[in-house]
Amino acid sequence: MILALIALIVAIGLVWPRLEPRLSELSVLQLGFLASLVAGLLTGVGALPIFFVRQLSSQVEDSLMGFGAGVMLAATAFELVLPAVAGAEALFGDDWITIGILAVGIGAGGAVLLALHHLVPHEHFITGPESGADPAKIRRVWLFILAIALHNLPEGLAVGVGFGGEHLSDGVALAIGIGLQNIPEGLVVAIALLSLGYGRWTAFGVTLLTGLVQPLGGLIGATAVSLFSLFLPLALAFAAGAMLFVISHEIIPESHRQGHKGKATFGVLLGFVVMVAIDIALD
Repeated sequence: MILALIALIVAIGLVWPRLEPRLSELSVLQLGFLASLVAGLLTGVGALPIFFVRQLSSQVEDSLMGFGAGVMLAATAFELVLPAVAGAEALFGDDWITIGILAVGIGAGGAVLLALHHLVPHEHFITGPESGADPAKIRRVWLFILAIALHNLPEGLAVGVGFGGEHLSDGVALAIGIGLQNIPEGLVVAIALLSLGYGRWTAFGVTLLTGLVQPLGGLIGATAVSLFSLFLPLALAFAAGAMLFVISHEIIPESHRQGHKGKATFGVLLGFVVMVAIDIALD
Protein backbone atom coordinates (compact mmCIF):
# COMPACT_ATOMS: atom_id res chain seq x y z
CA MET A 1 0.00 0.00 0.00
CA ILE A 2 2.78 2.43 0.91
CA LEU A 3 4.52 1.72 -2.41
CA ALA A 4 1.27 2.45 -4.24
CA LEU A 5 0.92 5.76 -2.40
CA ILE A 6 4.52 6.71 -3.24
CA ALA A 7 3.84 5.87 -6.91
CA LEU A 8 0.70 8.05 -6.79
CA ILE A 9 2.63 11.02 -5.38
CA VAL A 10 5.36 10.65 -8.03
CA ALA A 11 2.74 10.40 -10.80
CA ILE A 12 1.02 13.57 -9.59
CA GLY A 13 4.32 15.43 -9.61
CA LEU A 14 5.00 14.30 -13.20
CA VAL A 15 1.51 14.92 -14.62
CA TRP A 16 0.71 18.23 -12.92
CA PRO A 17 2.97 20.53 -15.03
CA ARG A 18 1.23 19.27 -18.19
CA LEU A 19 -2.26 19.33 -16.72
CA GLU A 20 -2.18 22.74 -15.03
CA PRO A 21 -2.31 24.87 -18.24
CA ARG A 22 -5.39 23.00 -19.46
CA LEU A 23 -7.23 23.26 -16.17
CA SER A 24 -6.46 26.98 -15.91
CA GLU A 25 -8.63 27.53 -18.99
CA LEU A 26 -11.75 26.33 -17.15
CA SER A 27 -14.01 28.50 -15.01
CA VAL A 28 -14.31 28.10 -11.24
CA LEU A 29 -17.79 26.61 -11.75
CA GLN A 30 -16.51 24.03 -14.24
CA LEU A 31 -13.52 23.14 -12.08
CA GLY A 32 -15.59 22.80 -8.91
CA PHE A 33 -18.19 20.57 -10.53
CA LEU A 34 -15.82 18.35 -12.52
CA ALA A 35 -13.31 17.89 -9.71
CA SER A 36 -15.98 17.02 -7.15
CA LEU A 37 -17.62 14.66 -9.68
CA VAL A 38 -14.35 12.77 -10.18
CA ALA A 39 -13.78 12.65 -6.41
CA GLY A 40 -17.32 11.37 -5.89
CA LEU A 41 -16.99 8.68 -8.57
CA LEU A 42 -13.94 7.31 -6.74
CA THR A 43 -16.37 6.21 -4.01
CA GLY A 44 -17.76 3.77 -6.56
CA VAL A 45 -14.26 2.73 -7.58
CA GLY A 46 -13.54 1.91 -3.95
CA ALA A 47 -16.63 -0.31 -3.84
CA LEU A 48 -15.55 -2.49 -6.79
CA PRO A 49 -13.68 -5.10 -4.66
CA ILE A 50 -17.01 -6.25 -3.18
CA PHE A 51 -17.49 -8.29 -6.35
CA PHE A 52 -14.54 -10.39 -5.18
CA VAL A 53 -14.65 -10.19 -1.36
CA ARG A 54 -17.49 -10.00 1.14
CA GLN A 55 -15.71 -9.02 4.33
CA LEU A 56 -12.87 -6.91 5.72
CA SER A 57 -11.25 -7.39 9.09
CA SER A 58 -12.20 -4.75 11.64
CA GLN A 59 -8.50 -3.81 11.91
CA VAL A 60 -8.31 -3.06 8.19
CA GLU A 61 -11.56 -1.08 8.30
CA ASP A 62 -10.35 1.07 11.18
CA SER A 63 -6.98 1.64 9.53
CA LEU A 64 -8.65 2.73 6.29
CA MET A 65 -10.99 5.08 8.11
CA GLY A 66 -8.08 6.55 10.04
CA PHE A 67 -6.18 7.06 6.79
CA GLY A 68 -9.15 8.96 5.34
CA ALA A 69 -9.34 11.14 8.44
CA GLY A 70 -5.64 12.00 8.17
CA VAL A 71 -5.99 12.97 4.52
CA MET A 72 -8.99 15.17 5.30
CA LEU A 73 -7.25 16.83 8.25
CA ALA A 74 -4.26 17.83 6.14
CA ALA A 75 -6.47 18.97 3.26
CA THR A 76 -8.55 21.09 5.63
CA ALA A 77 -5.50 22.71 7.20
CA PHE A 78 -3.45 23.42 4.09
CA GLU A 79 -6.08 23.90 1.36
CA LEU A 80 -8.84 25.63 3.34
CA VAL A 81 -7.65 27.18 6.61
CA LEU A 82 -4.34 28.63 5.40
CA PRO A 83 -5.84 30.10 2.18
CA ALA A 84 -8.68 31.57 4.29
CA VAL A 85 -6.13 33.28 6.54
CA ALA A 86 -4.10 34.55 3.56
CA GLY A 87 -7.21 35.84 1.82
CA ALA A 88 -8.53 37.64 4.90
CA GLU A 89 -5.15 39.25 5.55
CA ALA A 90 -4.92 40.43 1.92
CA LEU A 91 -8.41 41.92 2.04
CA PHE A 92 -8.38 43.55 5.47
CA GLY A 93 -4.76 43.67 6.62
CA ASP A 94 -5.75 43.22 10.27
CA ASP A 95 -4.94 40.21 12.42
CA TRP A 96 -8.03 40.52 14.61
CA ILE A 97 -10.39 40.69 11.64
CA THR A 98 -8.64 37.66 10.15
CA ILE A 99 -9.05 35.72 13.39
CA GLY A 100 -12.70 36.78 13.58
CA ILE A 101 -13.43 35.64 10.02
CA LEU A 102 -11.72 32.31 10.68
CA ALA A 103 -13.61 31.78 13.96
CA VAL A 104 -17.00 32.75 12.53
CA GLY A 105 -16.53 30.67 9.37
CA ILE A 106 -15.33 27.52 11.11
CA GLY A 107 -17.98 27.87 13.83
CA ALA A 108 -20.74 28.37 11.25
CA GLY A 109 -19.60 25.39 9.18
CA GLY A 110 -19.63 23.11 12.19
CA ALA A 111 -22.96 24.50 13.45
CA VAL A 112 -24.71 23.96 10.12
CA LEU A 113 -23.51 20.35 9.94
CA LEU A 114 -24.58 19.77 13.53
CA ALA A 115 -28.03 21.20 12.77
CA LEU A 116 -28.39 18.98 9.70
CA HIS A 117 -27.44 15.93 11.76
CA HIS A 118 -30.17 16.79 14.25
CA LEU A 119 -32.80 17.54 11.60
CA VAL A 120 -32.22 14.83 8.99
CA PRO A 121 -33.12 11.26 10.00
CA HIS A 122 -30.22 8.94 9.22
CA GLU A 123 -28.46 5.80 10.42
CA HIS A 124 -24.77 5.06 10.82
CA PHE A 125 -23.45 1.54 10.35
CA ILE A 126 -21.92 1.38 13.83
CA THR A 127 -23.89 3.80 16.03
CA GLY A 128 -27.32 3.03 14.58
CA PRO A 129 -30.33 5.34 13.97
CA GLU A 130 -30.08 9.06 14.81
CA SER A 131 -32.38 12.10 14.80
CA GLY A 132 -35.56 10.09 15.13
CA ALA A 133 -34.72 7.73 12.28
CA ASP A 134 -37.19 4.84 12.30
CA PRO A 135 -36.26 1.88 10.08
CA ALA A 136 -39.88 0.74 10.33
CA LYS A 137 -41.08 3.88 8.53
CA ILE A 138 -38.13 4.61 6.24
CA ARG A 139 -36.33 1.90 4.31
CA ARG A 140 -33.08 1.28 6.11
CA VAL A 141 -30.95 1.68 3.00
CA TRP A 142 -32.26 5.25 2.61
CA LEU A 143 -31.26 6.03 6.17
CA PHE A 144 -27.73 4.96 5.29
CA ILE A 145 -27.80 7.04 2.10
CA LEU A 146 -28.85 10.11 4.08
CA ALA A 147 -26.09 9.52 6.64
CA ILE A 148 -23.39 9.28 3.99
CA ALA A 149 -24.87 12.22 2.07
CA LEU A 150 -24.45 14.34 5.21
CA HIS A 151 -20.83 13.19 5.21
CA ASN A 152 -20.16 13.78 1.50
CA LEU A 153 -21.93 17.10 0.94
CA PRO A 154 -19.40 19.21 2.90
CA GLU A 155 -16.55 17.43 1.12
CA GLY A 156 -17.95 18.45 -2.26
CA LEU A 157 -18.56 21.95 -0.92
CA ALA A 158 -14.92 22.18 0.15
CA VAL A 159 -13.70 21.18 -3.32
CA GLY A 160 -15.91 23.79 -4.99
CA VAL A 161 -14.84 26.54 -2.62
CA GLY A 162 -11.20 25.53 -2.94
CA PHE A 163 -11.12 26.56 -6.59
CA GLY A 164 -12.12 30.12 -5.71
CA GLY A 165 -8.67 30.98 -4.35
CA GLU A 166 -5.63 32.31 -6.14
CA HIS A 167 -3.90 28.96 -6.54
CA LEU A 168 -5.42 26.31 -8.78
CA SER A 169 -3.35 23.70 -6.99
CA ASP A 170 -5.34 24.24 -3.76
CA GLY A 171 -8.56 23.04 -5.36
CA VAL A 172 -6.81 20.20 -7.17
CA ALA A 173 -5.13 19.05 -3.96
CA LEU A 174 -8.47 19.07 -2.15
CA ALA A 175 -10.10 17.06 -4.93
CA ILE A 176 -7.25 14.52 -4.95
CA GLY A 177 -7.28 14.23 -1.17
CA ILE A 178 -11.03 13.77 -0.91
CA GLY A 179 -11.02 11.37 -3.84
CA LEU A 180 -8.26 9.39 -2.17
CA GLN A 181 -10.29 9.29 1.04
CA ASN A 182 -13.38 8.20 -0.91
CA ILE A 183 -11.76 4.99 -2.17
CA PRO A 184 -11.38 3.22 1.20
CA GLU A 185 -14.61 4.82 2.41
CA GLY A 186 -16.47 3.35 -0.56
CA LEU A 187 -15.09 -0.10 0.21
CA VAL A 188 -16.01 0.12 3.90
CA VAL A 189 -19.55 1.33 3.10
CA ALA A 190 -20.12 -1.36 0.47
CA ILE A 191 -18.83 -4.13 2.75
CA ALA A 192 -21.10 -2.85 5.53
CA LEU A 193 -24.11 -3.00 3.21
CA LEU A 194 -23.21 -6.57 2.25
CA SER A 195 -23.05 -7.50 5.93
CA LEU A 196 -26.59 -6.18 6.36
CA GLY A 197 -27.91 -8.54 3.70
CA TYR A 198 -27.92 -6.37 0.59
CA GLY A 199 -26.75 -7.89 -2.70
CA ARG A 200 -23.50 -6.93 -4.37
CA TRP A 201 -25.10 -4.79 -7.08
CA THR A 202 -27.33 -3.02 -4.57
CA ALA A 203 -24.36 -2.33 -2.30
CA PHE A 204 -22.32 -1.02 -5.22
CA GLY A 205 -25.19 1.13 -6.53
CA VAL A 206 -25.93 2.67 -3.14
CA THR A 207 -22.25 3.40 -2.54
CA LEU A 208 -21.90 5.04 -5.96
CA LEU A 209 -25.06 7.07 -5.36
CA THR A 210 -23.72 8.45 -2.09
CA GLY A 211 -20.55 9.57 -3.87
CA LEU A 212 -22.60 11.51 -6.41
CA VAL A 213 -23.73 13.87 -3.66
CA GLN A 214 -20.28 15.47 -3.84
CA PRO A 215 -20.75 17.15 -7.25
CA LEU A 216 -23.83 18.87 -5.82
CA GLY A 217 -21.73 20.26 -2.98
CA GLY A 218 -18.99 21.19 -5.45
CA LEU A 219 -21.45 23.11 -7.60
CA ILE A 220 -22.84 24.98 -4.59
CA GLY A 221 -19.38 25.90 -3.32
CA ALA A 222 -18.04 26.99 -6.72
CA THR A 223 -21.17 29.06 -7.43
CA ALA A 224 -20.93 30.80 -4.06
CA VAL A 225 -17.32 31.90 -4.48
CA SER A 226 -17.91 32.88 -8.12
CA LEU A 227 -20.77 35.21 -7.20
CA PHE A 228 -19.35 36.54 -3.95
CA SER A 229 -15.57 36.49 -4.28
CA LEU A 230 -15.28 39.11 -1.51
CA PHE A 231 -16.51 36.48 0.94
CA LEU A 232 -14.01 33.84 -0.20
CA PRO A 233 -12.07 33.76 3.12
CA LEU A 234 -15.32 33.25 5.02
CA ALA A 235 -16.44 30.55 2.57
CA LEU A 236 -13.11 28.74 2.91
CA ALA A 237 -13.37 28.87 6.71
CA PHE A 238 -16.97 27.64 6.54
CA ALA A 239 -15.92 24.66 4.40
CA ALA A 240 -13.09 23.98 6.87
CA GLY A 241 -15.53 23.95 9.78
CA ALA A 242 -17.83 21.53 7.95
CA MET A 243 -14.91 19.22 7.17
CA LEU A 244 -13.62 19.32 10.74
CA PHE A 245 -17.09 18.43 11.98
CA VAL A 246 -17.22 15.35 9.74
CA ILE A 247 -13.74 14.25 10.81
CA SER A 248 -14.36 14.71 14.54
CA HIS A 249 -18.02 13.72 14.73
CA GLU A 250 -17.99 10.70 12.43
CA ILE A 251 -14.76 9.36 10.97
CA ILE A 252 -12.40 9.27 13.95
CA PRO A 253 -15.01 8.09 16.51
CA GLU A 254 -16.18 5.30 14.19
CA SER A 255 -12.57 4.22 13.58
CA HIS A 256 -12.12 3.78 17.36
CA ARG A 257 -15.31 1.95 18.30
CA GLN A 258 -14.08 -1.53 17.40
CA GLY A 259 -11.05 -1.28 19.68
CA HIS A 260 -8.26 -0.71 17.16
CA LYS A 261 -7.29 2.82 18.18
CA GLY A 262 -3.57 2.29 17.56
CA LYS A 263 -4.04 1.12 13.97
CA ALA A 264 -6.61 3.86 13.31
CA THR A 265 -4.20 6.47 14.67
CA PHE A 266 -1.37 5.14 12.51
CA GLY A 267 -3.77 5.47 9.57
CA VAL A 268 -4.37 9.12 10.50
CA LEU A 269 -0.63 9.80 10.58
CA LEU A 270 -0.06 8.06 7.24
CA GLY A 271 -2.98 9.88 5.61
CA PHE A 272 -1.76 13.25 6.87
CA VAL A 273 1.77 12.68 5.54
CA VAL A 274 0.45 11.46 2.17
CA MET A 275 -1.75 14.55 1.77
CA VAL A 276 1.15 16.87 2.63
CA ALA A 277 3.30 15.03 0.06
CA ILE A 278 0.59 15.46 -2.58
CA ASP A 279 0.41 19.17 -1.77
CA ILE A 280 4.18 19.49 -2.18
CA ALA A 281 4.07 17.57 -5.48
CA LEU A 282 1.47 20.00 -6.84
CA ASP A 283 3.59 23.00 -5.85
